[in-house]
Amino acid sequence: MGGIARVPVAIALGSNLGDRDAELDEAEDRLAVLLSGAVASARYETDSVGGPADAPAYLNEVVVGSTLLAPRPLLEALQAIEIAAGRERPFLNAPRTLDLDLILYGDFVIDEPGLAVPHPRFRDRLFVLQPLAEVAGDWVDPVSGQSVQDLLDRLPPTA
Repeated sequence: MGGIARVPVAIALGSNLGDRDAELDEAEDRLAVLLSGAVASARYETDSVGGPADAPAYLNEVVVGSTLLAPRPLLEALQAIEIAAGRERPFLNAPRTLDLDLILYGDFVIDEPGLAVPHPRFRDRLFVLQPLAEVAGDWVDPVSGQSVQDLLDRLPPTA
């Protein structure tokens, strides 16, 4: 007897305002409600990318698990978690209490207004690939056909 299939997902988490560890802890707890078998990577401190030059450093990690939610409702749930954490969007790449990005949704490729999966810039971001490789290095990017580990290995060390 068939049922609704769970889809594996990868979500990048970042925080560079307030108590970063507490923000990520709370986000992990909230993601555990949305995802089955949620596994979190280690946390990595990195400089802000694309924001103000004096922006505080980020604490980043990745959580992988599986969900019954379709991509758009999952994205909306992630945005609700950000709002609950006090996320504000005064300008592009502004510092934030919490940032949640849907990086991968199974092997789906989605390009809709407000929803692009795989995340369009994840292949070039060490702060996403390093923790993602730790928990799902063999996951194959459906666009490039390369594994997460291969994508990480090809990055220059300063990415």
